[in-house]
This record gives sequence, structure tokens and C-alpha cells, in this order.
Amino acid sequence: MPKIIVEIMPKQDLLDPQGKAVANALHRSGHKDIVNARIGKRIELHFDREITEQDLKDAQDLASSFLSNDVIEDVVQISKA
Repeated sequence: MPKIIVEIMPKQDLLDPQGKAVANALHRSGHKDIVNARIGKRIELHFDREITEQDLKDAQDLASSFLSNDVIEDVVQISKA
């Protein structure tokens, strides 16, 4: 089934409490070389037909206006799968 994958991450300058908790847990469990972790979200948009260039443009618009909060998040990638 064709799909578009949208990846969204917290803005680099903002605190990521989930990522910090994961990084701390990894550090406590012996993974001392891991100094940071960031938690984002992946959204899959499934289609029942082939994906067009217009679909990718529409996905970019949706990602920016509906799927993410542009105050605290960045859309980092949109791709076909």
C-alpha cells in the first residue's frame, strides 16, 4: 500500500522532556556514550493509489498546518514509501 511518511521533531532549541528521560535511562543502564536523545513522531498517510507529486506537496502543507505545531515542532522529512 503506497504511503507518505511525515517525520516531526521538537524544535532543536526547546526542551524535550521525553528525550531527556530516555537519555537519562540509557545512561543509568550503562550506555554512557549516549549523551542525548530526542523523541519525535512519525505519521503515515496511506493511499489506495499511486502517490503523485501533488500528494507530496499536499502532505507538506498538511504537515505544516495540521499535523505539527510550528511553535514547538519542525517537519524534518516527508517521503514516499
